[in-house]
Amino acid sequence: MNTRLALAIALALGAALPAGSQAAATTAGQAAQQANPFFAESTLPLHYPQFDRIHDSDFAPAFDAGMAQQLREVAAIADNPDAPTFDNTLIALEKSGGILDRATTVFFSLIGADTNDARRKLQADYSARFAAHSDAVNLNGKLFERIQALHEKRDTLGLDAEGLRLVEKYHDNFVRAGAQLSDADKATLKEINAELANLGTRFSQNVQAEVNAAYIVVDSAAELDGLSAGQIAAAGEAAKARGLEGKYVIALLNTTGQPALSNLTNRALRQRIHEASVARGSKGGEYDNTALVSRIMTLRAQKAALMGFPNYAAYGLGNQTAKTAEAVNAMLGQLAPAAVANARREAADLQAMIDREQQAAGKPGFELQPWDWAFYTEKVRQARYDFDESQLKPYFELKSVLENGVFFAAGKEFGLSFKQRTDLPVYHEDVTVYDVFDADGSQLAIFIFDPYARESKRGGAWMNAYVSQSALTGNKPVVANHLNIPRPPAGQPTLLTWDEVTTTFHEFGHALHGMFSDVTYPYFSGTAVPRDFVEFPSQVNEMWADEPSILANYAKHHQTGAAMPQALLDKVVAAAKFNQGFATTEYLGAAMLDQRWHQIGVDQVPAPQDVVKFEQDALASDGIFYAPVPPRYRTTYFSHIMGGYSAGYYAYIWSEVLDANTQKWFREHGGLSRANGDHFRKTLLSRGGSADAMELFRNFAGHDPQIEPLLEKRGLTGAEGR
Repeated sequence: MNTRLALAIALALGAALPAGSQAAATTAGQAAQQANPFFAESTLPLHYPQFDRIHDSDFAPAFDAGMAQQLREVAAIADNPDAPTFDNTLIALEKSGGILDRATTVFFSLIGADTNDARRKLQADYSARFAAHSDAVNLNGKLFERIQALHEKRDTLGLDAEGLRLVEKYHDNFVRAGAQLSDADKATLKEINAELANLGTRFSQNVQAEVNAAYIVVDSAAELDGLSAGQIAAAGEAAKARGLEGKYVIALLNTTGQPALSNLTNRALRQRIHEASVARGSKGGEYDNTALVSRIMTLRAQKAALMGFPNYAAYGLGNQTAKTAEAVNAMLGQLAPAAVANARREAADLQAMIDREQQAAGKPGFELQPWDWAFYTEKVRQARYDFDESQLKPYFELKSVLENGVFFAAGKEFGLSFKQRTDLPVYHEDVTVYDVFDADGSQLAIFIFDPYARESKRGGAWMNAYVSQSALTGNKPVVANHLNIPRPPAGQPTLLTWDEVTTTFHEFGHALHGMFSDVTYPYFSGTAVPRDFVEFPSQVNEMWADEPSILANYAKHHQTGAAMPQALLDKVVAAAKFNQGFATTEYLGAAMLDQRWHQIGVDQVPAPQDVVKFEQDALASDGIFYAPVPPRYRTTYFSHIMGGYSAGYYAYIWSEVLDANTQKWFREHGGLSRANGDHFRKTLLSRGGSADAMELFRNFAGHDPQIEPLLEKRGLTGAEGR
């Protein structure tokens, strides 16, 4: 243990130091605290993180001091001789843990966006400690007695609606964390939580490590026929970076499907890529996750039983808008038959295309396989709509999409404006920072944009908040969007696929949710809403990607500046429902697998160790198995459900019901306008978690959600989506 860490821990815990070294240690400890950027709030605008001052060696001292500080604060609250009040209990809890909050917020953001060996080791070392710390707070009997007392008399406290909800949510969360368990059961729960924390860290680190390690090596450029010159050059640079001079490397993303499959004419190479993708985490070796999956699911089933629930899904859904596993099963079950039927119709079109091509070339036919789907989908798309994705990309340059598309739409809808700033430190050279101004010219937030894929970054796309809004603290938001767009060769423009365009709009919908937050208590800030509600605002924001007035503003040729031809714009809109059978089926396959794993009861443990067989049986039983369309994630690389989306991957489609209703509301009320945007912001986006999620939706839309708009949007009403 280094001296700086030892001093930080000793000072934080109030440990006695040798008398002769007390003064020197105090001075050294104070110096260490002053040097550590987490021991005080950042002095940068809006408390933006001081990335230029943050070193990996700062995290452990801040974690240890932060946990010790919060435990002292919690003990002071729990042991307060005065009768419990809203201020001396809940407000005090809301203000506790400043050091720990600052350190963990930055740390876990960097774990996702820019990790390294030191950070991975810290994550492994501290995962169980953080779980134990949470248990020490949530299972504090004296503290819960105070929260229980407030809960019992909550209607007499004279609180406004948000304050009353804070009492109810704190009480519910402590109960769900095990506050009412016996001492023996609390001890068991602590052991389960610690082991789950360790296993979850190992799983996520295995997934990221194997994505980086499981690249496909290609010997010649000829084998990459179908890729653009820029894509081939990028593959060459990727190989060179790995010491494979003269070869080419295709890196994998974290999903089952891989982008290169849309364009590669070499069927054998497509098969290699697909098989490498679906085998991740299940082929033995250091990254095999099968044993971890079985143990995690066993522990979750045991935890649910300890908490009085039949399975982990029932436990996890209790505080979501869905409420029950039965409700989720019913919705997914309603969608699955139509999705698979549409996928089969799409497959028939693809097979017909294959047969025609093979016959024309005098070659034997072959049966459509998963590695053929994306390639022939593009051919059918081109034949049906007379365009393919490659025609679009020259019009979707990244900076234009962001500033002339995403930001422009936010200006039209909400009156926001943006100004890039270069004076704030960043954690990676890829990052761009913007000030965000409200319609009245006042600063609303700071927005961080991190677009490119890299080995230090996890897959997917996400939003996080470095600073959350709160009237109690006076803080304004600092939020970030992260994408995984392949970096082009040096000097080349970053040209996006249509999917990457809509993802950019989607993630900014999360950012708006965070930036518009206007709540009193940090507990309710921004995206602190039920998991099956959080995707809703982001999905709504996707609707502006192909709004004609927005698309015309950003879809301009990166070389000539010419607007995308109207005919091509029309084709983009016309093709919106194309391939929705595939998209819905691959998503539902993953969502239903998630439910199957988490609906394992304690009487069924240990959970199955043959993960592949469990998947096959579950998909077949649920009527979602269709061999050419595998799930979007296989269990062994399904990071969502090993983390925050356990028993919750259904949330995307559940939220999309709300999204489809909202898109219909906008169309019926005149579309993109300040009046409509301001109504959406006032009734829903600004409220965070300060009111019941479905109440917020009803306040916005004026009615309960209906499933018909989703069926229409997804092309699941019986039409073939042509």
